[in-house]
Amino acid sequence: MALKVVALAGGVGGARLSFGLSEMLPPEDLTVIVNTGDDFDHLGLRVCPDLDTVVYTLAGVANRRTGWGRERETWSFLETIGALGGPTWFRLGDRDVALHVHRTQRLRDGAPLSEVTRQVCHAMGIRCSVLPMTDDDVRTVVVTDRGEMPFQEYFVRRVCEPAVRGFRFDGIENSRPAPGVLDALLAADLVILCPSNPWVSIDPILAVPGVRSTAGSRTVVAVSPLVGGMAVKGPAAKMAAELSVQPTPQGIAAHYAGLLHGLVYDQADPDAGVALQEDGLRSLRTRTLMRSDRDRRRLAGEVVDFGTTVARVEAA
Repeated sequence: MALKVVALAGGVGGARLSFGLSEMLPPEDLTVIVNTGDDFDHLGLRVCPDLDTVVYTLAGVANRRTGWGRERETWSFLETIGALGGPTWFRLGDRDVALHVHRTQRLRDGAPLSEVTRQVCHAMGIRCSVLPMTDDDVRTVVVTDRGEMPFQEYFVRRVCEPAVRGFRFDGIENSRPAPGVLDALLAADLVILCPSNPWVSIDPILAVPGVRSTAGSRTVVAVSPLVGGMAVKGPAAKMAAELSVQPTPQGIAAHYAGLLHGLVYDQADPDAGVALQEDGLRSLRTRTLMRSDRDRRRLAGEVVDFGTTVARVEAA
């Protein structure tokens, strides 16, 4: 019997695990739902950073050193913009710009983001389903000790320096799940929350009306984005400290309280199996770092096997 898997993803960690899942599952059995709360308009172009990181990684063209952007990138566009006095704080490579131009034009012509994404994935040879969380505009706003600011302002321009006090997802109340999102969740045997930032990558997806409740009707396991209390990439550990969240498996599990059935965490973290079990959660302690394609496939296989076991126990 085929196992239907839905992965909720954003950022480098989510993209890498999604790649591993795509390598081990038939394409018709995998759907990746991606955060769009960090989308923004820059230089007249619609930029979708999480969506593009997932797409580039699944297509095998992501920059392996940075985790974001494209391999063999050139920077003539950015250099010229800078010479003209334009902003260069958000680095757009020449190959990357081509996608943003194409997407922006399609959106202006009236195509929804989900349709543009489907067409881009087809053109890039991606066979599994990749869905934006919504076709509507939702924007993550970071509440900091220096005021509120759009996510990319905080993340890229300010290099995550301001202290975080909270988050807001503008437009979320009136958003709707993109076509296929709820159907994929309802058909899923297993929902995986990828090792993405809980606050700014996974929470926006779950906040789209209907997504959290539908996902919660399935077996849900999460992969912690922290390794030994530290983030592999991005500001997750810094955010946890500023929000007074313990950077532990228990802290990540508590953030997803009421949704999770199981948690995967790294062997660099203290053994939390007993504490998680007391909270009604099964757990798997393993190597979650994904330095190579082999690591991505290995972790994906372990997560799916673990999730399948959790689903069987839940059904018993």
